[in-house]
Amino acid sequence: MSVIPATPAERAARGRAARKRASRSSHGAWIPAAGRPDPVAVLERKGADHVPELLPIRYGRMAVSPLAFLRGAAALMAADLAAQQHTGLTVQLCGDAHLLNFGVFASADGTPMFDLTDFDETYPGPFEWDVKRLAVSAAVAARENGHTDPQAHRTAQEAATAYRTAMRRLATRGELDVWYDRVGTADIRPLTRSAGRRRRIPASLAHARRRTSLQALDKLTESGEGGRRLVHDPPLLDPVGKPDMAALRKIFNDYRSTLSEERRLLLDRYHFVDAARKVVGVGGVGIRCFIVLLTGRDTDDPLFLQIKEAGRSVLEEHLPDGAYVHPAHRVVAGQRLLQASADIFLGWMTGPQGRAYYWRQVRDPKGSVDIAGMSHRALVRYARLCGTALARAHARSGDRIAVAAYLGSGDSFDHAVADFALRYADRTALDHKALEAAIAAGVVTAAHGV
Repeated sequence: MSVIPATPAERAARGRAARKRASRSSHGAWIPAAGRPDPVAVLERKGADHVPELLPIRYGRMAVSPLAFLRGAAALMAADLAAQQHTGLTVQLCGDAHLLNFGVFASADGTPMFDLTDFDETYPGPFEWDVKRLAVSAAVAARENGHTDPQAHRTAQEAATAYRTAMRRLATRGELDVWYDRVGTADIRPLTRSAGRRRRIPASLAHARRRTSLQALDKLTESGEGGRRLVHDPPLLDPVGKPDMAALRKIFNDYRSTLSEERRLLLDRYHFVDAARKVVGVGGVGIRCFIVLLTGRDTDDPLFLQIKEAGRSVLEEHLPDGAYVHPAHRVVAGQRLLQASADIFLGWMTGPQGRAYYWRQVRDPKGSVDIAGMSHRALVRYARLCGTALARAHARSGDRIAVAAYLGSGDSFDHAVADFALRYADRTALDHKALEAAIAAGVVTAAHGV
């Protein structure tokens, strides 16, 4: 991170000076760079170190729609953003801040909040990269829901406006106030006022409270002669062989050492029961991922942990070196920095073959809002909520006063980002068609409906 100037006035001056490097209106322009790589080639390169037999699931999920493609194409968009001039105002980026990487999230004390939920690509970089990815996802989602282009433009612009408004509010607050700021239940409930959404959002709030490890017990496990074991549902949930099981038991101790003392004490009250390989996400399909079943007081006191491989962020090749050499340490540190209340079991370690892994709860209580079929009004509300949550996350790690001064009180930045979002939504639709063509031609293999 860059050094923050001593006074608020100096910090604000630094933000306004960044307009000379990249004017606010400049964010609206986007023309594919000369020599822009083939999108399918980028996807293949990104998946080169993934589990080969799972890649068809990844391509099948990405082929479903332009929004699904966008979710899995963070590497492609990172390269496109890197080809543009940027502000140089550095924050801890989520790296993949699309609409579906936000959700209703229960804090450690069970309080529902709304926050970012995915941090695999987190990395320090210019704040606007996350804002643009969010805005693009809003525009693509609006089109998929049958909204007009003016409506899609407005949805993207509202996400940027909410970000700017929240950042300017946080710029006036003290350091501890910003650190403890969160998007809570009161902020989520306005979504329920939109027609046709009255049942979905309250259900998500209740879901966030009750989605516990105990609830997952019946869904993820079955009883056998040796007690409870994880259900096998190939290829989405596969048993691990004896060598992998032994390795997972061994690295469990390495992971334990990265937790704070009181959390190590809590973890020591559980014992290792079973493990399985799990398929997760869209772009993340094929990344090595396991779930582990542990039990505490008795078999009805389960804890499910996820072990997921961490590689290089898609942002790394485009930005200066970050603070963390270990990829899993990068993910864990980024989540702790960005999220208002991070999972208490977050940890990281190095596994077999030198691969980096991070650990967290599988059923960390959270729920996502279903945006498919949302009305224009509801999607605008949701986009605003995501923009607000993103600003809160960025304000914890970057110079919020400089960013707020750069953005200003007018809507020049918001409108430009919305212009960019529609242009990039057009590009996403074309890139999605390129993937469909590659599948049809047999260049890549896709497994549909998995």
